[in-house]
Amino acid sequence: MAGLGKLVKQAEKMKRGIEALQAQLDAKELEVSSGGGAVKLKVTGSGRFTALTLDPEFLKEDAKLVADTVLAAVQDAAKQAKDYHEAEMQKVTGSFQMPGLF
Repeated sequence: MAGLGKLVKQAEKMKRGIEALQAQLDAKELEVSSGGGAVKLKVTGSGRFTALTLDPEFLKEDAKLVADTVLAAVQDAAKQAKDYHEAEMQKVTGSFQMPGLF
C-alpha cells in the first residue's frame, strides 16, 4: 500500500497547487484589443470580464461593424483566458501520475 500513500500525497499536493492557482488566475488580468484598439477588453485568467472600453469615434461607425468588432474582441478575450487557464493548470496537474492508467 506504499503506492497508495504516495498517490494520496500527490493528490493533496495537486489540490493545494490548484487552490493557489485559482487565486492567481483571479488576480491575473489579460488585455485584449480589436479594431485597431477601438475595442479594449480586460479579462481575468479565470475568464471573468472586468472592463470594456469603446473608442467614442468608433461608435459612429455602422452598427453591424461595431457589433461584429465587439463580438470578435469578446471571443478573442475568452479564448486567451481559456488558453492561459489551461496552460497554467497543466503546470499544476501535469506531474500527477495515476498508476495503471497511463
